[in-house]
Amino acid sequence: QWPKCLMPIKETPLLEHWLSIVKRAGATNVIVNLHYLAEIVQEFLSRSIFKDWVYGVYEPELTGTAGALRANYENLQNSTILLVHADNYCDCNFDDFIRFHYTQRPKDCPITMMVFNSQIPETCGIVETDEHNVVKKFHEKVKDPPGNLANGAVYLLEPEVLEWIYHHKEVTDFSSEVIPQFIGRIVTWHNEGIHIDIGSIQALREAQISASKDAASLKNIHDDWTKRFASHPIHQQIKLGIQS
Repeated sequence: QWPKCLMPIKETPLLEHWLSIVKRAGATNVIVNLHYLAEIVQEFLSRSIFKDWVYGVYEPELTGTAGALRANYENLQNSTILLVHADNYCDCNFDDFIRFHYTQRPKDCPITMMVFNSQIPETCGIVETDEHNVVKKFHEKVKDPPGNLANGAVYLLEPEVLEWIYHHKEVTDFSSEVIPQFIGRIVTWHNEGIHIDIGSIQALREAQISASKDAASLKNIHDDWTKRFASHPIHQQIKLGIQS
């Protein structure tokens, strides 16, 4: 067994890919929610390269994305939050995504949602937008969805959103409970690059093929964890899967 967030993409753990992106974006306080195979992920995070800026927080019982945000309220309040579901492989102009949120989003939209065109829209949350790219309808994994513009599960959130979550203790799921409350106040940014949920062998294979050799990573790491990871059988298993 191996955590989904540590699956290698071009030999780099997926979570390292994301941490490289957020570090480059200027993040100085990153919280990684841990549950399944938490010990393995925590070992990955307990390395010197992540010291003092990345923190693993173990959740004994899953409370959903909104519940995890609420549990970390004191560390996140009064800040713009970058919320990422790190089981997706994403390759895009991330600087432009952040720039858009700060300089181009409508002032009454406290959420910027990354969207992409999905080839399997029935497995995604599908959005309908107006002429200003603001979400007017949201369909969470429905049969025969009205389009293929999909929620990428990458968001920038203004403090108002966390405050709403904090004061609605019954809310746990971000997609089905938080997003509907902000319809008309969520602006979308279109990822024209790569966005793949690696939740299946086929999708993991697609990510391996699609990822560039220069995919984001924290370069020149030669610690013990990296050496052990390089010889882990998961690499051979993925190669066999790609060849089959």
